[in-house]
Amino acid sequence: MKKQYIVLFISLLAISLMVTACSGSKSESGASDDKKVLRVGATGQSYPNSYKEGDKLVGFDVEVIETIADRLGYTIEWTNSDFSGLMGQLETGKIDTIANAVAVTDERKEKFLFTEPYSYAGVTIVTHVDNTDINTLDDLKGKTVSGVLGSNNVKNLQKFDVNGEIKIRTYENRDGAQNDVLNKRVDGYVNARSSLLAEIKKKNLPLKFVGDPFLYEDIAFPFVKNEDNEALIKQINAEIQKLREDGTLKEISVKYYGEDITTRTE
Repeated sequence: MKKQYIVLFISLLAISLMVTACSGSKSESGASDDKKVLRVGATGQSYPNSYKEGDKLVGFDVEVIETIADRLGYTIEWTNSDFSGLMGQLETGKIDTIANAVAVTDERKEKFLFTEPYSYAGVTIVTHVDNTDINTLDDLKGKTVSGVLGSNNVKNLQKFDVNGEIKIRTYENRDGAQNDVLNKRVDGYVNARSSLLAEIKKKNLPLKFVGDPFLYEDIAFPFVKNEDNEALIKQINAEIQKLREDGTLKEISVKYYGEDITTRTE
């Protein structure tokens, strides 16, 4: 009987040790292994906001949110999808925010909370340099303009074209929309001026601007409305302000755009 008690005691001790070893609640240094994770979406096809260099996701918006996350002690878990898909994932809670030049609009503010703006976008249109018939926005009447499905650039163009005189053709990503204006399958392409400038400069694209931007927008990080995100947004806003004050935000902008898009230029 005594032998049986000894065996039972040893078995219980072994189980206890296994449970402790598997719990993983503390590291060797005594610190918690729990990590703060921020799930962020980006298209990975939006130069210079978010794009791939090999397998690495880079870009202005990517570096801004990564810098903020690092300062706040978060690890980022990236999700890549087309823009409309990202907005759907944000709304259903599959991701926490989007780092891909998301414009702040009244419609979006009904669904989401936004951080303070970290950049500003002038919405404009480009056409092929060979297209000598299009030099002003009025010249686009009866013409076809490409844009990204679900993007605010397309929605703003629809609002600007109050009489529906411009035909709008949408694509899942910027590459498709831009390639069609380059190949003269459409007459124009709508996007943010800063992004277009960077793209034209990088690839020496044969595109020209059609007049000045017809609208300027605030760019910020969107979050689903809840108390936890309200607290997180306050922390992010504080970091955006620090990045603005110490010049880091401007530095990241110049790195990717060749100019400062973090202040209004209207």
